[in-house]
Amino acid sequence: MSDSTFPFAETSIYIDVFSYLGLPLSRDFAPDSVDAVVMGIPYDLGTTGRPGARGGPNAVRQASANLRWEAQRWPWSFPLAERLGAIDYGDLRYSYGDSDDMLARVEEKAAEITGAGKTLISIGGDHFVTLPLLRGHARTHGKLALIHFDAHTDTYEDEEKYSHGCMFHRAPREGLIDPAHSIQVGIRTDYDRAGHEFQVIDAQQANEWAVADIVKAIRDRVGAMPAYLTFDIDCLDPACAPGTGTPVVGGLSSSRAMHILQGLAGLNIVGFDVVEVAPAYDHADITALAGASLVLEFLYLRASRGGG
Repeated sequence: MSDSTFPFAETSIYIDVFSYLGLPLSRDFAPDSVDAVVMGIPYDLGTTGRPGARGGPNAVRQASANLRWEAQRWPWSFPLAERLGAIDYGDLRYSYGDSDDMLARVEEKAAEITGAGKTLISIGGDHFVTLPLLRGHARTHGKLALIHFDAHTDTYEDEEKYSHGCMFHRAPREGLIDPAHSIQVGIRTDYDRAGHEFQVIDAQQANEWAVADIVKAIRDRVGAMPAYLTFDIDCLDPACAPGTGTPVVGGLSSSRAMHILQGLAGLNIVGFDVVEVAPAYDHADITALAGASLVLEFLYLRASRGGG
């Protein structure tokens, strides 16, 4: 890939901060040179805590300016532009206040982008956007394994129809994901353990186990299935991510989370999202920078998998 795809080492990293990492802002994902598409979903009508995640996509893009100077991300062994071409699609448009329209448009666009052979990296928005993203990805890839980083399981049956706490109750029942190959990391809020279908590495385990053991557990659980990776920023401890709607103390550090992600290189992860960045509650862009850094790790994970 041409180095111009990723405009690192600009005269100033703060020039033209309109897109993630300064990627070309384009809705044309057809060219063969495009492997991955970054897309924002500014929706937070499903939140049950503090609102504001609709500002997440813009905040993450702005914070990504701090990542533009480094053409090769540590500790990866290759410059990203050598293996991956990407664009920023911008934000998906939907009728404001219309959750059904958001669901339909996100599903359709996710199916369109993945059906064209591209990898979609989405920036939320509250976590409810993952439900239509899973629907769109499943249309292309079939039933998926789920790798879920969060403080909450989001498997709550009694949540409202449009809620960021219900997606992983609904998704298995829609045939989108296989709980037997799915795993949740960082959980530290209550859930129905007796009826829970997913493997859980809770926050205490995620903080005390060796990273290699966590990575092995994820790999063993997912196996060879196509996997979707969703990262709720509140998986991180509020010290690392204060800008979110439902902060819960006792979470992972940014460093530990990224080391776990780096250990997943080579898995067949076909889609990614980072959600619940709410900049109104952020301090010094700590949370937005964590979100931007996670997106960059996702791009490296995609590049590590090679073509296709």
